[in-house]
Amino acid sequence: MGKVLMVQGTGSHSGKSLLTMALCRIFSRDGLRVAPFKAQNMSLNSFVTPDGCEFSRAQAVQADAAGAVPRVEMNPVLLKPQDGIRSQVVAMGRPLCVASAREYGNLTPQLWPLVARSLDTLRECNDIVVMEGAGSPAEINLREQEIVNMRVARYAEAPVMLVGDIDRGGVFASLLGTVALMEPEERALIRAFVINKFRGDPSLLDSGLEELKQRTGVSTAGVLPYFTEVNLPEEDSVGLEDPKGTQPEPEAPLDIAVIRLPRIANFDDFDPLRREPGVRLRYVDNPGRMGCPDLIVIPGSKTTVADLKWMRQRGLDRSVLAHRRTGKPVVGLCGGYQMLGQRILDPERVESNCPETDGLGLLPVKTVFESKKATCQVKADIVSGRGLTAGSQGSSISGYEIHMGRTSGSGSGPFRIRERSGKPADAPEGALDPEGLILGTYLHGLFHNHDFRRTLLLHLAAAKGIAMPAGAVLDMEKEYDRLADLVSRHLDMDAVHRIAGLSH
Repeated sequence: MGKVLMVQGTGSHSGKSLLTMALCRIFSRDGLRVAPFKAQNMSLNSFVTPDGCEFSRAQAVQADAAGAVPRVEMNPVLLKPQDGIRSQVVAMGRPLCVASAREYGNLTPQLWPLVARSLDTLRECNDIVVMEGAGSPAEINLREQEIVNMRVARYAEAPVMLVGDIDRGGVFASLLGTVALMEPEERALIRAFVINKFRGDPSLLDSGLEELKQRTGVSTAGVLPYFTEVNLPEEDSVGLEDPKGTQPEPEAPLDIAVIRLPRIANFDDFDPLRREPGVRLRYVDNPGRMGCPDLIVIPGSKTTVADLKWMRQRGLDRSVLAHRRTGKPVVGLCGGYQMLGQRILDPERVESNCPETDGLGLLPVKTVFESKKATCQVKADIVSGRGLTAGSQGSSISGYEIHMGRTSGSGSGPFRIRERSGKPADAPEGALDPEGLILGTYLHGLFHNHDFRRTLLLHLAAAKGIAMPAGAVLDMEKEYDRLADLVSRHLDMDAVHRIAGLSH
C-alpha cells in the first residue's frame, strides 16, 4: 500500500487545496506515483473524468499537477449546494439524492464504505496519496458523522499537517484551539503546523511558534508567504472577492462582465479570460455596477430558475436585454444558456417547484429538465462562422458537459460534437442567433480553448475599433512548477519527507 500524508486546515480557504497541489507536484518530481484524495468536497466547480464521472474540479487540477489521470476515487463524494439548505449529493460520480445537512448526516454510514474503498484503491496503485481535509477538523458538533477529516486520517493512520491562515488573523489561537478540541488519538496524528499567507519578516513569528510547540508538542514545518504570482484556479467563490481575481487590469481595452449568480457554478471557466492581457474581467451582482461592457457572460448555475428569478429581482435581466439592444454580445454557459432561451420547463420538479419559467427570450430554444444528468468530456468542431464564431469556423474545441436539462429549438447550432467520453458522436450543440451575437452552449471549458478565445477577443476588439495586445499561452506545467518551487523554498521538505515516511 502506498504512503499517505494528509493536509487539514483550521478553516475553509486556509490554503489546503494549494498545499495539497504543491505536494502532489513535488512528490511527482521526485519520481513517485502520486494521487490526490478528498473524501468529500462541497463545491459547484466540478469536472468530468474520461469515463464520464463527475467530481470536484479541485481534485482534477491536483491530479493534473501530480501527472495523474483524473479518476472519481480522488473525490468519491461531492456536495453541490442547491438552495441554501440542501445540496445535491454526487456519489462515485453519479447523483445520489438531494439532502439537507441533517439528512446528509444520516447518509454518511452509506457513504463511508465508498470513501474507504476509494482511498484503498488509490493507495494500491500509487506510491503516495496526498489527502485533503475539508473545513475544520474541530467541528465537534459534526464529529460523529464526518467522513472527510480525522475519520479518514484515523482510518489510514495518516500523519497530518495542519494549515492556518495568518492573513485572517488569530492564527495561533486557531491552530491551538483546533488541536485542543481533538480527541487524544487525533492529536497524536498532527505532525506539523504550516502558517500560510504571511506578509513580512517571518522571524517575527519565532517566539509564537516556539510557544505553540511548547503547548502542543508540534513543530511548524514552514511559513508560506502570501503570493499572487502563480496563476492557478480558485476553488472557492470566496476567491472571487479578491480584487486580483476580478479586476486585474482596470484600464484594459476590453471589459467583460460576468454576472455573479448566487449559485454560480464552474466559475473557473473564466480564468483564461482573467489572465488575458488587455482584458478586464468583472463579476457583477447589481445593475449599478454593470457599466458598458463589451461582453456579458451569464455563467453556469446549480439552480437555474432561482438564479434567473434573482436576476429579475435585481434588474440584471433588464441590463442584459439593454446591452443586447445596443448591438453588443452575450454568452450563456450551461445554466446561463438555459436562461437565454424562451422557456424553462420542469415537469418532474427536478430543479425547482416551478413547472414553467419564462427565459430571457434571446435564443429560440427551450429547456426541459430531466432527472438524468449528462456528464461527459466532449470534442467538437466549430461549424458557424458569424458573429462571435467568425474566424473560428472549421477549428476544433474541447470541453465537458455537466447538466440536467435538454435544450432544443430552432437556434443554429454553432458547434458539432464529434466525440463524447471517448466515443464517436455527431450531434449539434449550442445555439447562436442570426447575427451571431447571442451564443449559448453547454460546453464548460469553452474559453480554455486558446485559439477560439483569442479569435473571439479579437472580434470584440475589432467591433470596438481597438487593438488587442498579444495573448499569452498559459503553460499550466510551468505554473505547477512555480507553485512547487515556492512551497519547497519555504517548507522544510526534509521534515515533510520524514513525516510522510518517504525518508528516514
